[in-house]
Amino acid sequence: MDGTVLRRRAGVAAGTYASIVLGFLGTIVAARVFSTEVLGLYTLVISSAGFFQTLLDLTIEEALIKFGFRYITREDWGRLRRLFRRTFVFKALGALLAGGALAGLGAGAATVFHHGDLRTPLMISAILPLAQSPEGMAAVPLMLRGRYDIRGGFLMLSMALRLTAIAVGSQFGLTWTIVAIVLAQVASSAAIGVAGLVAFRRYPTAAVRPLDEDAREVLRFIAQSSVATGVVSLRGTLTPMVLGVVSSASQVGFFRVAQSPQAGFNAVSAPIRMILLSEQTRDWERGKSENVFAGVRRYTLLALAGSVVLLPLLLVFMPQIVRLLFESKNLGAVNAARIIVAAGAVQFVVGWSKSFAVTVGRPKLRIWTHGIETVVLLPLAVALGWVWGASGAAAAVLVASVAFAIAWGVLYARIRREPPPPAPGQRPLGPEIVTLQT
Repeated sequence: MDGTVLRRRAGVAAGTYASIVLGFLGTIVAARVFSTEVLGLYTLVISSAGFFQTLLDLTIEEALIKFGFRYITREDWGRLRRLFRRTFVFKALGALLAGGALAGLGAGAATVFHHGDLRTPLMISAILPLAQSPEGMAAVPLMLRGRYDIRGGFLMLSMALRLTAIAVGSQFGLTWTIVAIVLAQVASSAAIGVAGLVAFRRYPTAAVRPLDEDAREVLRFIAQSSVATGVVSLRGTLTPMVLGVVSSASQVGFFRVAQSPQAGFNAVSAPIRMILLSEQTRDWERGKSENVFAGVRRYTLLALAGSVVLLPLLLVFMPQIVRLLFESKNLGAVNAARIIVAAGAVQFVVGWSKSFAVTVGRPKLRIWTHGIETVVLLPLAVALGWVWGASGAAAAVLVASVAFAIAWGVLYARIRREPPPPAPGQRPLGPEIVTLQT
């Protein structure tokens, strides 16, 4: 393997792992400084911001990567520039909608969450979607140029700024913590924005060309990706919100602590998934589908082996881990953490699915699979969370994760049997078929 590729892979791994460690430290700092109840309120604010951002902030990054690689392969620089200009407008509109929804939730916080103290923090968090939306778009030129190592470095910077914000702001209460997080996000987006602009300007200059026959496909891809990430937001961020409605803020705090092992599994796979998204999408656009399937097989086997080794240790030593990292006041999270660590292992094994749908040009597959997961998760989270609090919500996460893995196993087997995609010179001029063949 080329030495440059190895260095870049090592760079993205180092940057991404460091960013997740920093994010984990942020959770530890919040759990240690805040009481369990205030930690629960903090979780409700962050989860609400994440929910509305992924629900309403249109997901254009996946379309930019998919079609960006296509135009780069064709050396169609005019359409590449047109693609970025058009999608920027959609991104800004989605961020505005997400901010407005958060402001509305803040106004009704006393009714929804039974805590009037959440009004001001939620109002301030309405700025987060606007502050964060440029970050994802600016990262795309780095991914298109294969510089996911630089992207990993900026992830580390972003989380370092957020950790600093939490460490400083938490000394003055919940509201000032959210203010500090917003300021940190503004600084992070500005930094990667400059790097992304420099990377994009390195492409050859060409007159902007209309997308023509690709326009409808691009819009459909953005719509499907946005719906898919919206469904993901229901899965990931709505669960703490639902638990906050049917249970107490303290149980939400325990659930936040319990989610830490799951974040650990995501940490292990994050740089691998970033590499898969960039390299496998490029291979697929070049007609090298076997490289993509071989990469999925390797990832699955390695992830399965790692889970077999790590899962028993985490289950046995979870009380000691919680006591060491989050203090004895949060030992009520142990049972929930044991359940969620099992769910994290399941999601880790099928972690390749996060990029696979984009690679093969079928973002609607994420709608189906995450839709199944959400349909299973939310009713169970309400029912079990109402009875058993954080542990009940964790059980709902585990059952939904298993349903998600089964759904992806079936879909992958069907795609594997389909004819390979055409090579660049054989690609049809009209829109590609983006649904499963029957």
